[in-house]
Formats: sequence, structure tokens, C-alpha cells
Amino acid sequence: MANPSRRPLVAGNWKMNGLRASLAEVVAIKAGIAGAGCDVAICPPATLLREAAAEAAGSGLLIGAQDCHAAASGANTGDISAEMVADAGCRLIIIGHSERRADHGETNEIVRQKAEAVWRAGLLAVLCIGETESQRRGGETMAVLARQILESVPEKATSANLVVAYEPVWAIGTGLTPSEDDIAAAHAHIRARLAERIGTVAAATSILYGGSVKPSNAASILSLADVDGALVGGASLKAADFLGIVAASS
Repeated sequence: MANPSRRPLVAGNWKMNGLRASLAEVVAIKAGIAGAGCDVAICPPATLLREAAAEAAGSGLLIGAQDCHAAASGANTGDISAEMVADAGCRLIIIGHSERRADHGETNEIVRQKAEAVWRAGLLAVLCIGETESQRRGGETMAVLARQILESVPEKATSANLVVAYEPVWAIGTGLTPSEDDIAAAHAHIRARLAERIGTVAAATSILYGGSVKPSNAASILSLADVDGALVGGASLKAADFLGIVAASS
């Protein structure tokens, strides 16, 4: 980790995976993070939030949701509010994930509104940004990241209420990862653009890397400058794999 003032975070996004039997993995992760040198979070599906939070209560394991609606309540069938997530015992919410942006048409403006909703509920926002394969091939990566930061990150962001997660869309679940030089350059660019957006607090704001992170590549990625942890997909579904990544960050 480049800056010891930024406490690293390793967060697992279970996406649309996990039944009640999967709570055994939460129990195993809880037991395996004692003494970890980073914060650790699991974001299970909404059906497991309350039970997962109950399992994690009193431990160092944080439980979060994968999304929320911008409104506190209302006629929004199928959605959950940040207040509902907090009421379930959660501590953070992922917003702006590329799958939400692509599959549900979420714009930067919608993501910004969701960040403000997360803060309204007193929770930590893990705000995702990243370029698609076509944008990368077109040399647009840095411009895309700059635009997402400008339009998605509210001006009242601080290192206490925001974590940014850089996930190159083309690397999510594919087994492909950018080169370490590319990851380091992207993270440095993100921090510089954050500084333009929110000022000096950007230096203390954690930036995670996500995109096919696994135990075999975690140590080298997490040692890069400006990489302050990881947002983990498939490798977070099994405690043994996830704990290997946690160990690499400590």
C-alpha cells in the first residue's frame, strides 16, 4: 500500500449468488480475518443482508449491500432504500457498478444521487467507475474515468464517506487483468481527478482495484501505488479464496 494513512479495504461482491447455506462462508470469513491489517466487507444479495449482518455482529467483518434506490421510500417496486440497508445492520453500499450502469441504464447522475442517499443513511459509499473494452481500445480510458468522477462523485465526498473502486469493465469475471503499469497509471489518474473534484481529502480517500482479483495475483496488484484494496467478485464466494486476498493486503 502506498499510503499508510489510508486503511486498506477488501470487499467481496457476491452479485446474484448466495442462498442461506452460503452464510457458512460469512461465518468462515469472520473467523479468518482476526488480526487482518485491513478492513473486510462482504456484500451478499439483499435476501441475506439481515442474517449476514447478524452473523458478523461484534466482529471486524462489515456487511454491505450491492445497490440502493436514491429515495428514502416510495412507490419503487422491487427497490430497497439506503435506510432499509442501514436498518438491516449494514455499514456500506456499492453503487455505480458497471453491471448496474449497463444492465439498468444507470447514468453518472443517478449514481451521484445514490451516493448522497448512502450518506443520508449514515453509510459508506463504494462508488465504482471503469471503462469498457471498446473505450479502452479507443484510447478513452482516462477521459472516461475523469468524466465518471466529475459527474458521479458528489462535492461533499470525504475520505470517511467515500471509497472509489476502479473496475475495468472488460476485466470483470473474464480472468483478464490490465498490466500492473496500467493499473498504477489508472489509479494515479483517478486520485488526481478526485483532487480536482473534492480537494485535499482525495489524498486520504481509498481507491480499490477490481477485475478478476484472485489469491494468485492479489499481492502484486495490492502493492501498487495508490491501490488501497480490492473489490472482489467471484473469488469472494468461497472463504478460502477470499481470505487469501485478505492476507495479501495485510
